[in-house]
Formats: sequence, C-alpha cells, structure tokens
Amino acid sequence: MWKGKKVLVTGAGGFIGSHLTEALVIAGATTTAMVRYNSGSLIGNLAFSDADVCREIRIVSGTIEDSDFVYGVVKGQDIVFHLAALIAIPYSYEAPRTYVRTNVEGTLNVLEAVRRFDVGRLVHTSTSEVYGTALRTPIDEGHPLQGQSPYSASKIGADKLAESYYRSFGTPVTTLRPFNTFGPRQSARAFIPTIISQALDRDQIRLGSLAPERDMTFVSDTVAGFMAAATASAVIGKTINLGTGTSYSVGGFARRILELMCIDKPVVQEEQRLRPQLSEVMRLISDNRLAKEIMDWSPKVSLDEGLRRTIEFVQKHPSFYQSDRYVR
Repeated sequence: MWKGKKVLVTGAGGFIGSHLTEALVIAGATTTAMVRYNSGSLIGNLAFSDADVCREIRIVSGTIEDSDFVYGVVKGQDIVFHLAALIAIPYSYEAPRTYVRTNVEGTLNVLEAVRRFDVGRLVHTSTSEVYGTALRTPIDEGHPLQGQSPYSASKIGADKLAESYYRSFGTPVTTLRPFNTFGPRQSARAFIPTIISQALDRDQIRLGSLAPERDMTFVSDTVAGFMAAATASAVIGKTINLGTGTSYSVGGFARRILELMCIDKPVVQEEQRLRPQLSEVMRLISDNRLAKEIMDWSPKVSLDEGLRRTIEFVQKHPSFYQSDRYVR
C-alpha cells in the first residue's frame, strides 16, 4: 500500500510526528517531513532517527501559518498527515492569539491546499482535550466539545474547519482524536517524562494537580492509528478516538513510574504548575470502539512496557530534559 505513495507529514519534528515519519519511510512511502523553520537548521525529534532512515526523508523547513509555503509542499502529495500545532496548554494562557494563528489558521491552510490540489486523503490531528472534563465516560466521539483552555478552543476550531471542508467541498479528511500519547522523545512539557527526569536527579517529584485521570497510549500504537486512518475505506468525514479505554490519575502514574525505576522519592503538588480551576480537565478516558470497528485498530503495547521504554530513553538522553526548572 505505501510503496511509492507520496506522503507529507506536517509537524514532523515533533514527538508523534517524528515517529510517524520514520514508520512511513520504513513502510516504503516517499516521505516529505515539514519542520518549523529555524536559523539553526534543526530538525527536532527527527534528529533521533536512525541515520539510514533519515537519509530517505525529504525535509522541508517553513511555517504552517504561511499559506504559500503550505501550498508548495502539499502540491503533488497523495496523502497528508497534519500534526503541526502548538500543544503546550500552560503557554496557551499566555499567548492565545498565537494558538489561533497556528492551530486554526494553519489548519485552514492545509485544508485549502488539500482541496486545491485534489490530495487523496488528509488525516487531521485533534486531541482529547477538546472534550474537556468528561460529562460521561468512556468518552465517545459524540461527546460535547468544551473549550477549557485557549489550546483546546483552538483545536475545536481546527476540528470544525476540517468538518466544514468535508461537508462543503467533499474534502477527504479524517480527524483523529488521540487521547494522551507517551513514549520516547516526548518533552518534559508532558507529565510522564517530567516524572522520570525528576526521579533521576531531584530529591522530590514536583507536579501540578495529582488528581486528573488520563488515558495513556504508547506512541507506536498512536502511529499505527494514523497509518490505519490513511488506508481504511470507511473513515473519510469521520472523527475517531485513539485510546486504551483505561485511565489512571497523574499521582498513580507517578507512583507506578517510581516503582519501575526502583526509586523512592516524595511526590508533591507545586502551585505554579496548577491550571486555573475551571480550566483543568479532570478525567479523560476513551471509548475506542469506533477505531476498532472501522480501522481494525487497538493498542498493543502495555502500560508498563511503554513506561519502561520511555524510562530507558530519558536515562539515555538526560540533556534533552531540564528537570531543574518548570518550562511552560
């Protein structure tokens, strides 16, 4: 299926994007990786890729907010995976307009390019944060959307644009809604690598609220979901959850990680890491039946196995993390 296919990944320098790009190259796709332009020619997490794989990737630098640039890289592609986004929730409180420009206008640029150049399939990336605190569990795709942070509001706007392009123009777009993904290369803006990196070199583990519950999927399973969404026949126009269907509290994850690392350190809640009360999303747990039904997708990697692989990565790359300070 993938051999000879021309595929574009936006946000390819990111956590999930870099893993997806690698998987596409290994599967035989002719892969273009779009990374954010920077003066140092840095390629983000693609720098962790196997050298032989990386040589097979066409890397282009630019910004998703520039429509001319986006049109140029989308033209001629068979499939587009759109992952480029600003994702840090705390920073969205400080720079909400930037999130609208990147997440909403950037998505509009991709959608319009796909429409103009008759691209065969667009896989658009959403987030479980758009559901807000669960009104019912497990959360199915019909659950109301609640903008509890500027970040989630911007992603709701992007999702609705994708829906409108399908309904208005017949654009072949599928929206994937991953519940929290974790694994190697994830930055310390996420709580699992934060716990691991602090456990290695601090006297205590400092986190935000310990009560929220999260449904965590290992990155290779999320990548498999993206690839399934690009090939399944019944997914166009649909929104599909990717998750395990099981959730644990942030505090529970911390205790389990420390057990796996054979480390005994206190876990404390730090005021500066707390979200505003009405913005905190207390429980996310996915209903993943639709993904199983129409994409034959289900997670394969157990929580403990995924945590072990993530711990190993953080141990091997301590310079990738700044455990001595809180980065929004």
